[in-house]
Amino acid sequence: MYTTLAELTDRYGAHMLVSLTDRAAMATGLIDTTVVDRALVDADAMIDGYLAVRYALPLSSVPTLVADLAQAIAIYKLHVTSPDPKIKDDYDGALRSLRDISNGALRLSVAGIEPDTAATGSGVAVSDRERVLTTDTMGGFV
Repeated sequence: MYTTLAELTDRYGAHMLVSLTDRAAMATGLIDTTVVDRALVDADAMIDGYLAVRYALPLSSVPTLVADLAQAIAIYKLHVTSPDPKIKDDYDGALRSLRDISNGALRLSVAGIEPDTAATGSGVAVSDRERVLTTDTMGGFV
């Protein structure tokens, strides 16, 4: 997993997580870890979809940027109604960052994680046949 319940709690607070996950008929006042786990798995799957274009998965370590993106996606996914505009903006920003990672505009530079340069298709490869018209072959014309 790219982030954990503890990291979500540190970032958003237990009160918010209780309000988003305690969906039982009789409220328990506790964070429903099953609901959080589902959001974390969904966030990981979304991130993997973007990262797989350039990086070998699973990642050996989680870059701080990826953990931040996972938190923004997971908290958005925990909302069953329209989220606060800040949560929506963070989610939209996370998707933009993932697109940038996918197309190579943003790179993850962590030890052990190297982009798959063969899959990028960047750069120019030129091949041409031997030149027919040279100064030697054009003797009297040049």
